[in-house]
Amino acid sequence: MIRENLAEVEEKICKACERAGRDRDEVTLIAVSKTKPISMIEEVLNAGIIEFGENKVQELTLKCEILPKKIHWHLIGHLQRNKVKYIIDQAYMIHSVDSLRLAQAISQEAVKKNVTASILIEVNVAMEESKYGVSIKEVLPLIEEVSKLPNLKINGLMTIAPFVENGEKNREIFKELKKLSVDIKTKNIDNVNMNVLSMGMTGDYEVAIEEGATHVRVGTGIFGERNYNID
Repeated sequence: MIRENLAEVEEKICKACERAGRDRDEVTLIAVSKTKPISMIEEVLNAGIIEFGENKVQELTLKCEILPKKIHWHLIGHLQRNKVKYIIDQAYMIHSVDSLRLAQAISQEAVKKNVTASILIEVNVAMEESKYGVSIKEVLPLIEEVSKLPNLKINGLMTIAPFVENGEKNREIFKELKKLSVDIKTKNIDNVNMNVLSMGMTGDYEVAIEEGATHVRVGTGIFGERNYNID
């Protein structure tokens, strides 16, 4: 099932890139493996995917210990400051930085471990009360402050769009995030680039790609609907 699902997702990514006049290699597929067992992750890994997304620190660290070191683990869920130390040298990229205090905690732990943390600023474009992330108007002031912190690299922006049946409904949200990244790029802030635009999930990743996503986070589309306990 997983190989068939991956083939379908790959085909949709390719077609979305074609429609947008983009190269396929401009888009990174992150397999969202939260709650999925090791056996399923290994199946995806064997199909050539090395980018995996996790929501919870404990799950990421557990899987990181068990699975091959070549995997790039993306922390895509909300990160509490007191848990930063557990993932600072395990997360390939932290997508969910939404406050100066969290960025400071990441910076402090990165200095301790002598690593550079790659982070994205999470933007709540749709201003949903149930979602984390800063508002559009808060992004630039936050980036200007975070960019001064040691052992951090801001590599772009992330958003979690509303859950919709029709991905087309989120097109304006993706356009907004793309426009914001372009605006920030023109500021030429030290230690900041806007190479990564993490947006789009199973229901809307094709639209996100058409609007400039560089990283799409697909869970259900690869692993199926059911939740599984970790092996």
